[in-house]
Amino acid sequence: MKVRKPVIDYSEVPLYWSENHEFAQRWNAGSFIPAYIEPFLVKVLHEAKPLLDASNKKLANEVDIFIKQEMEHCKNHVKFNRRFWSFGYDELRPMEAAFAKDYDDWMKTKSLRFRLAYCEGFEAMSAISVTAIFEESDEFFAKADQNVVDLWKWHLAEEYEHRTVMYDVFHQLYYKNPVSGYFWRIYGLFYAMVHMGGFSARMTKVLLDKDRSTMTPEQRAQSFANEKRSKKALARPALKHLLEILSPFYNPAKRRPPRGVEAYLGESFERVAVKAVPVPA
Repeated sequence: MKVRKPVIDYSEVPLYWSENHEFAQRWNAGSFIPAYIEPFLVKVLHEAKPLLDASNKKLANEVDIFIKQEMEHCKNHVKFNRRFWSFGYDELRPMEAAFAKDYDDWMKTKSLRFRLAYCEGFEAMSAISVTAIFEESDEFFAKADQNVVDLWKWHLAEEYEHRTVMYDVFHQLYYKNPVSGYFWRIYGLFYAMVHMGGFSARMTKVLLDKDRSTMTPEQRAQSFANEKRSKKALARPALKHLLEILSPFYNPAKRRPPRGVEAYLGESFERVAVKAVPVPA
């Protein structure tokens, strides 16, 4: 694990950065999630870290790297989202505000165990997005704007890289009773799926409904066909990963890297970054 600081220019990114406009809009909507979940993850880990076993230096170091990686993700998605707002779609602003408020409220009203279970649910869910981007999206990236491709590939490759951190924190603090720990972990997973998945779906629907409002019947038919193809890219890896995550024996350390993840974080990343800052082990 290392902290990478990519330099990506979003200033000229088009709204439809993929030839499949519906794929682009789905991920445009998805970009609002990291802008708020990542700071929430950081706050939760700052609260949890003093409770961890002080002798486990490895986990403490990984928590520090995780926090720095997530803040870089947040910064870049906020920059991308500023570009997105230049295209209008102000109908989304109340939805964004309500989503942000949830996390603010939870820091005051929800237990640390719930918040860590939710965060681990999000981290586990990321396996689906990582596989979808690296193994199922070649057709959508073929002629796409490289800046947006790099945003998502860098972000999700690092989600794979730090896949064990939140699990290990939750496991150390709340798995003393393995039955209770398992059910809290699964509760957090489903809560995260409904909360974030519902938000992303609603945002995507608003975007696509507005786009389709000015289309001809033929264009609308093509739009629905494009959307169906883009949904399959996420659906194909979903069942396999969910079955693994739901297992009482789930361990993210055993998850295999999707095709291209390790290569992207190696030589490919040098094309994107001015610097990648190692953090001492």
